[in-house]
Amino acid sequence: TNPAFKEVLSRIESHQDCRNLPMISFLILPMQRVTRLPLLMDTICQKTPKDSAKYENCKQALKEVSKVHSQLSGLEGLQCEFLALQPFPLVSSSRWLVKRGELTAYVEDSGLFSKRTSKQQVYLFLFNDVLIITKKK
Repeated sequence: TNPAFKEVLSRIESHQDCRNLPMISFLILPMQRVTRLPLLMDTICQKTPKDSAKYENCKQALKEVSKVHSQLSGLEGLQCEFLALQPFPLVSSSRWLVKRGELTAYVEDSGLFSKRTSKQQVYLFLFNDVLIITKKK
């Protein structure tokens, strides 16, 4: 929501070093690497001769990489749980309406190969302790 942040992010994403990739692709990249590590280690183990001294080290590395992968897979569920909307009481004796009104929101949708910006009409309710953004049905 910070215009300065959006401007800097846009400038960074359009830099030639980033190859016009959106920030989300850089955030996903480490997770993709972690998910590929067990496959890579398994392939290395298959190619290592079983009578080699390195074979046991390879098997241990596969076990450890698989453990890290499964721990990270478990965190994905927690992240989704954390992002879920939690109900809260709208009516409260300590809450009052400060301002309300209609606003045009520009929503940027970054796909893998493209970016789209669309307009949405939203209605905002600003209370003393919470901002509620709604859409008209």
